[in-house]
Amino acid sequence: MTAFLKKYKSILVYGFSLAALMFLLRFLELKVFIMDYSVEIYVGLIALIFTGLGIWLAAKLTRPKIKTVVEEKLVYIDRTGEFVQNDIEIQKLNISKRELEVLELIAQGLSNQEIASKLFLSLSTIKTHSSSLFEKLDVKRRTQAIEKAKTLRIIP
Repeated sequence: MTAFLKKYKSILVYGFSLAALMFLLRFLELKVFIMDYSVEIYVGLIALIFTGLGIWLAAKLTRPKIKTVVEEKLVYIDRTGEFVQNDIEIQKLNISKRELEVLELIAQGLSNQEIASKLFLSLSTIKTHSSSLFEKLDVKRRTQAIEKAKTLRIIP
């Protein structure tokens, strides 16, 4: 029963409020004051009800909804200090020397156009090498490719 009251609390409060308001209006209707100014009082009461409802609804809708998301991620830390390239993994993934150069330049943060001018290749060739790398590393973005290559010890 308490779960029902909690769930429908606002509906019950509004229902009782409207019932009380109707009872009050019917009671005051008998008085002469209401008979003379009935339209103005009804309009004023309706305006008050809708003003209060608007203020309550605006406060409820504009309240910030903060959602905290915690993401756990494995981080590999190299304790040796000296990088040794994993040639076995490079051969296993069938990464060419040119693709490895492109991957290293991607890791340095260069754009495709900058990589193309640095390696004296066309932009479409760099895009082809990048997409081939993404496919071989089974990733979708440059950052994922860098992270996976570092994890596999392909690049420093």
